[in-house]
Amino acid sequence: MGTRTPVGAQPERALIAPRPTRVAAAETPRAAMASPILIGATIVAILYFGREIFIPIAIALLLSFVLTPLVSRLRRLRLPRLVAVGVSVLLTLGIVGALGTLIGIQAADLVGDIPRYRTTIERKIEGLRASPVGHITDYVANIGRALHTGGQDQAKEPAKETPKAAPQPTEPAPGLDEAKPGQKPVLVEVASIPPGPLEMLGTLLSPVLQPLATVGIVFVVLLFVLMQREDLRDRMIRLAGSSDLHRTTGAIDDAAGRLSRYFVVQLALNTAFGVVIGIGLYVIGVPNPILWAIFSALMRFVPYIGAFLSAILPITLAAAVDPGWNMMIAVTILFLILEPLTGQVFEPIVYGQSTGLSPLAVLVSALFWTWLWGPVGLLLSTPLTVCLVVLGRHVEHLEFLDVLFGDRPALTPVQNFYQRILAGDSEEVLGHAELILQQCSLSSYYDEVVLKGLELAARDAARGVLTTQQKGAMRTALGELIADLSERSDAATEAAGEGGENACSPMPIGPAPETLPEAWTRKGAVLCISGRGFLDEAAAAILAQILEKRGIGIRTVPFSEASSARIGRFEPGPARMACVVSLALNGEPTHLRRLVERLQARMPGVPVLLGLWLAQNGQSERVGRAQAGATNATGQVASLREAIEAVLAAVQADIAGAPEAGAAARAPEPAEA
Repeated sequence: MGTRTPVGAQPERALIAPRPTRVAAAETPRAAMASPILIGATIVAILYFGREIFIPIAIALLLSFVLTPLVSRLRRLRLPRLVAVGVSVLLTLGIVGALGTLIGIQAADLVGDIPRYRTTIERKIEGLRASPVGHITDYVANIGRALHTGGQDQAKEPAKETPKAAPQPTEPAPGLDEAKPGQKPVLVEVASIPPGPLEMLGTLLSPVLQPLATVGIVFVVLLFVLMQREDLRDRMIRLAGSSDLHRTTGAIDDAAGRLSRYFVVQLALNTAFGVVIGIGLYVIGVPNPILWAIFSALMRFVPYIGAFLSAILPITLAAAVDPGWNMMIAVTILFLILEPLTGQVFEPIVYGQSTGLSPLAVLVSALFWTWLWGPVGLLLSTPLTVCLVVLGRHVEHLEFLDVLFGDRPALTPVQNFYQRILAGDSEEVLGHAELILQQCSLSSYYDEVVLKGLELAARDAARGVLTTQQKGAMRTALGELIADLSERSDAATEAAGEGGENACSPMPIGPAPETLPEAWTRKGAVLCISGRGFLDEAAAAILAQILEKRGIGIRTVPFSEASSARIGRFEPGPARMACVVSLALNGEPTHLRRLVERLQARMPGVPVLLGLWLAQNGQSERVGRAQAGATNATGQVASLREAIEAVLAAVQADIAGAPEAGAAARAPEPAEA
């Protein structure tokens, strides 16, 4: 995939924008937007009007994914490609022919027994009418008819009497002479010419010719696709982009392998479902179980409604065959047990969690392909959409297909977090945090999601696109989030420890709280002092919360308490270290340098750690080295992780330091500075 520009990383605009030049009509946004719409409409029209051609090609391509593993296995047996492809295609053709023959025999047998089933259904209907349920239904129907009839009687107006019209003379029947009153009419009989042998043959074969032609086209295309598989892959690589052959070839091969595995597994699972349904119907005693087994296996390719459709006909037939209701109840229970078991237990196991499609994409694709290609499109909707999503994940130019139809989130966790705090929705922010904290520790969530989201906010604030109301809503949402997460443990979850795809890197834990020196456990041992930016107080609160969960005594200090006007009244207390936190974008602002100088003058001997968590272009390291060399400051850090590591390193130095250093750490603090 190509690199994406992060949200908010747009170039800064000049204060005085130049006068825009008039562009040509072909370059206007309206024309640029109309071009993809026109191309999409053209593709849809071609697929619709050319469905007689594209349906067999689509079926052949899907079958090629199913047969590719078989062809590859035969090729490993030293068989020539032509022989391997021929054996695979002939085997598939034999299976399709056998299934078609079974369906025809079973359907003919079912049609012959329909009169007997109709008699049973009529008896059951009469029995229902004689039951209390039938009496209630008739009573409700009679009330409805009475209301309808009463309304019609009230709407009628009294009819007015009209004079009777004079009788009109009747005209004689055609072919009769008026002068001969006793003449009888002549009967005319129209005789149809019996059809000839060719016409009768055409009438009998016309319903079969089109399916046979479609099957023939499918297998011819399938034969050529399997024979020219490498050539088609090379052409796809050329279309996808030949500048990086290694990456493109790997992506195309991986996509083909995934599709082959998915379709083979889906076919095997649906076949097993049909076999179990057929055996169950045979044991229950439902006629034609083979027909319903094949029908159930095919209907499982239809999303959502396929299982419902596959159960209706066997249940109806069971009600028509059995004079009682036991058979229908047994068939209903069979489907109610097998369908959820297959869909909720076996499918997630064999598919690996999901097909990669969002539920809305499955529904929309089913509606679209059904409208485009009819019932065949409904059967092919999910496999075709899976193909598009897999291509979108592996081909950069088709990435929009994965965004539209895939089940992966459209936005990254950082973008989702920023969007929610920008809207000021505290509940959405907390719900998003709960999902991520299932895989990450609290400190990792702060470091890899929250602070990166605040970086996007700082960039937008630097560009001047955030209003005062938005900044206030963000501060409120952040404060509520930090307060809601204050009781959560910072221990790494099992998912985070496994190092999976969504797991965050763990943060340093440090020594156990009971082993900490007393000087570091007092309240105010570490001062978390915020800068004057609108997000700095939240960043300082995050650092304080993480240090407090490690047993270190903390105290948060707003920028106003350490300002030049109030620094004389500032009481450091038992401070062992001061951490100044700011989400600065460009190095060390002047006010932070002066703040560090004021703190050093007020707290001589206490190291001051400067945290510029969003500093750019390496300026943080350069300024940090200069600051550490010129003053008594610990140094400068560029992230929450580095700040925690620096504080824990100072604690470890006190624990394992020189005896005089340990004694100094355990000595009581002076009453006044």
